Amino acid sequence: MKAHTHETQSTITPEKALDFLKDGNQRFVNNLKANRDLLGQVNATREGQWPFAVILSCIDSRTSAELIFDQGLGDVFSIRIAGNFVNQDILGSMEFGCNVAGSKLVVVLGHTKCGALKGGLDAAQIQGMGMDNLNHLINHFDPIINEIIEEGEERSSKNGSLLERLNQQNVKSAIEDIRTQSSTLKNLEDEGKIKIVGANYDVETGVVTWL
Repeated sequence: MKAHTHETQSTITPEKALDFLKDGNQRFVNNLKANRDLLGQVNATREGQWPFAVILSCIDSRTSAELIFDQGLGDVFSIRIAGNFVNQDILGSMEFGCNVAGSKLVVVLGHTKCGALKGGLDAAQIQGMGMDNLNHLINHFDPIINEIIEEGEERSSKNGSLLERLNQQNVKSAIEDIRTQSSTLKNLEDEGKIKIVGANYDVETGVVTWL
């Protein structure tokens, strides 16, 4: 499989870009790989890159987008942050990927058993450990937790039901933030030039489900 060129990228629709990722995850789950000459892709992309998708995922070592979607060099922009949420810098990266570099799809990829979300649920314990920047990160999830937690429900990473509801709502919130905080990306989506979608990766099975 060859690296994408400007010509091949220009023929990809948002729907086709999504199909590329769905097919790639199916290969991954079946322990198959597309036949790629990675060194050849290095040479093919030395003058430029034409990725078809931007994927925002967690830093979790099990969630490498290129691996779980079976993609090669030059195929996707991979943005990673603990808890896969957006901020202004990440939105700027997405705007570059889509409006400048021509990507057709934005994916917010959450995953089961997310450590950052567990940290958000256990914030009271973590805040006493003196890690100011980590505290800042996990506090990001407080509004979502307060929105979804039921009266009398245990706020703890041991509460598997709450953790998974938080995982899925966090993806939905990130998508909403993209649309409300980036007029560039919203306009591209409204014009049909890109899609913005959410997904969830199961760390036990390798399967990506689309939200």
